Amino acid sequence: MFNTTGWNRLRYTLYAPVYDAVAERTFRHARRAALQQVRWHSGMRVLLVGAGTGLDLPWLPRDVELHATDLCPAMVKRLTERARLLGIDVDARVMDAERLEYDDGRFDVVVMHLILAVMPTPEAGLCEAHRVLGANGQLCVMDKFQADDRPAGLARRGLNLITSAIATDITRQARPLLEATGFSVDEDRPVMMGRLFRALIASKTSAMPTRESP
Repeated sequence: MFNTTGWNRLRYTLYAPVYDAVAERTFRHARRAALQQVRWHSGMRVLLVGAGTGLDLPWLPRDVELHATDLCPAMVKRLTERARLLGIDVDARVMDAERLEYDDGRFDVVVMHLILAVMPTPEAGLCEAHRVLGANGQLCVMDKFQADDRPAGLARRGLNLITSAIATDITRQARPLLEATGFSVDEDRPVMMGRLFRALIASKTSAMPTRESP
């Protein structure tokens, strides 16, 4: 019931005025550590998916072509203002991560920070990231994940009924999600709260992911 695109747009519109106060300091180290794993080069075309208010902006190189999307117009407005204050040129758009409006192979780097755990269908978002990445592109993911070697237990699944409604899914597994959508994991490191929050760099495999028809 709650895990829908419409609900996410509504709740993040409500969160937008206080989002920075909660998230900026909390995730500063994790964001920076995740982005430091990317193999940066001048002139790269970079897409921030689910970019929120732009809290990743200070940790990005200045010599890249930067694009950013978010489902919530209030978040995009705040991101645009942050970019202006930082002197960063960014093409920021309101867009659903599961339906990216970009050409195939457009980007060298796609960044997905703190979005896979809140998307209604993370597989769809990852398939879109795979589509818009070039053949040698890098996917940079940072989020909270259940351990890859075991599914969530009964207690965690029960708690997830509450957390997924108000904030985030706590049962999703990083490597199974990435591998099922055409990625291989190159880097995987804990960045916060033990191994709860992880930063991963993934590259495209030769196989294209397939999506079932709705």
